[in-house]
Amino acid sequence: MAALESFSAFTEQLAHKLKFPLPGETAHRVMQASSRLRLTFKPNHRTRRSAVLILFYPYQEEIYFPLILRPAYDGVHSGQVAFPGGRYELSDENLIRTALREAQEEIGLRLTDVRILGALTELFIPASNFHVLPVVAAMPYRPGFYPDPREVEDIFEIKLEEISDVNIIGSSDIQVRGEQVHAPHYMVQGYKIWGATAMMISELLAVLNAPDPEPEN
Repeated sequence: MAALESFSAFTEQLAHKLKFPLPGETAHRVMQASSRLRLTFKPNHRTRRSAVLILFYPYQEEIYFPLILRPAYDGVHSGQVAFPGGRYELSDENLIRTALREAQEEIGLRLTDVRILGALTELFIPASNFHVLPVVAAMPYRPGFYPDPREVEDIFEIKLEEISDVNIIGSSDIQVRGEQVHAPHYMVQGYKIWGATAMMISELLAVLNAPDPEPEN
């Protein structure tokens, strides 16, 4: 019961913090790769919108969230570690619905007890020409995971304490569509989390570590 009470306090505090101005690009730059494409390629009429789901849940008195490993394919995000998510469809009511639908499709998430806490700053990804909204949510227990093998090679359950450790931050040179980029990364469970996912995590941690906002009048 104490663990659930602690998780409830965590989610209430995070939902409150997400109502205030976000660190946005200041936090993104900490984990931003040095790519020429990012400097030259800007949103245009072909830019599409998408959303990902950052889902917190309690398990064994720890706070976790899931990440997925994309399968190898002929695409820019082949073999990358990411949050579950995907492109906005016309049938989606909004981008929150996009994030929930994609998580349901990709990792088999049952949406019954998912509570939306808020969202982080929308992020432009030049390599795929997407704007992506990170939607933050929680559920009061560990979900069952049923990954779609066409879209998910593996699921990683990441402890919040683990991703908060500054000792897992490093950097390396990575080939992206023929361009070598120098990318900061989080090294977790033997995988490098870099690019847009790392930038989202950087902002998430900045929000979590920020002083509590003043109470609203």
